[in-house]
Amino acid sequence: MNLGTRDYTSPRSPSFGQKRRSLVLRAVAKDSPLRRYDWVLLAAVVALSLIGTLLVYSATQPSADPRSYLIKQLINVALGVILMVVVSLLDYRQIRLLAPFVYLAAVLGLLVVLSPLGSTVSGAKAWINLPAGFQVEPSEFAKIGLVLVIAVVFGELRDGGRVPGPKHAAGVLALAVIPVVLVEREPALGVLILLLLMTFGMIALSGLRLRWVAALTAAGLLAVVAVFQLHLLRSYQLDRLTSFLHPAADPTGTGYETIHSKIMIGSGGMFGTGLLHGPLVTASFVPNQQTDFIVSVAGEELGFVGCAVIILLLAVVIFRALRIAARADDQFGLLVASGIALWFGLQAFINIGMTIGIMPVTGLPLPFVSYGGSAMFADMIAVGVLQSVHRRHPVFR
Repeated sequence: MNLGTRDYTSPRSPSFGQKRRSLVLRAVAKDSPLRRYDWVLLAAVVALSLIGTLLVYSATQPSADPRSYLIKQLINVALGVILMVVVSLLDYRQIRLLAPFVYLAAVLGLLVVLSPLGSTVSGAKAWINLPAGFQVEPSEFAKIGLVLVIAVVFGELRDGGRVPGPKHAAGVLALAVIPVVLVEREPALGVLILLLLMTFGMIALSGLRLRWVAALTAAGLLAVVAVFQLHLLRSYQLDRLTSFLHPAADPTGTGYETIHSKIMIGSGGMFGTGLLHGPLVTASFVPNQQTDFIVSVAGEELGFVGCAVIILLLAVVIFRALRIAARADDQFGLLVASGIALWFGLQAFINIGMTIGIMPVTGLPLPFVSYGGSAMFADMIAVGVLQSVHRRHPVFR
């Protein structure tokens, strides 16, 4: 055979354009995984993350190196999206099987935090230091671990045709008590309250009879009263829980953040002063404005309209989670999607509420918006679980 002569009988290799069209056709094919994603949910999450990154950059302008915060937050978002995609591609049954291990890993992380390996920041021993200046906060992952394990317990009961009873609710409470006690030892009051509210909410959604739900609610209220009456809270925790009722009573102490946060939000008016142009943000008028009080930054620089957009996007995320729950194929999917919706809804309400003075300051970040790696990773993993539940529901019948 003459090697210098082209063999015209051999098939031609596809051109670049043909390969590109082939990839596009496969991506939009009826059986493509991409067709089974909830793109509205994904768009809302990405939009919140990008808005949050800009707000974090603006909020850290008074620091010595604001660009480092921007780079870290961009890395957090990028890694979070990767985690979300990886989890979303897992088979639905794999997530169900992995749920107990996720829960145990979260508990182990909370134990490590309380060991000498834990790091104390702002009076709370809640972080584990990692190389390159990064930190991990296991209490953030306790949220997803608890949601998953509760969904497994109640899901298996309901799929087996059994109605959850008081002993099952007691078992779930026992599972919740472990991370709650460990979080209390840090202490992280906001996460503790959120874990308890999530647990009660998922128990109520499990199908437990109403009389037992009412009894459990009454017991919870009695427990709250006992905590206050027996002075089980630390003095500064009690001050934080009560100061939001009368912040002016201690304007330079426990009421400082609430008062100044409301001033920042009010100063933005309807459309705000413009990103990077907030004088109060530049002056660090509120402590921790890139984390717990990111809404204050949005209030001054983006105004009422900007805050409304953030709240609307959060509402879209919660609505899509509830929609996924309603269309889930089994009880596990229903409960895990409902639990994530509860998580995002409660945390957003508490965070926004404390910035406008209707909730106590508890140190909870705003999902997808506040600065922080662990919170972003946990939130994105939760969205990945939602996408996995959604992908199991067939788009084409």
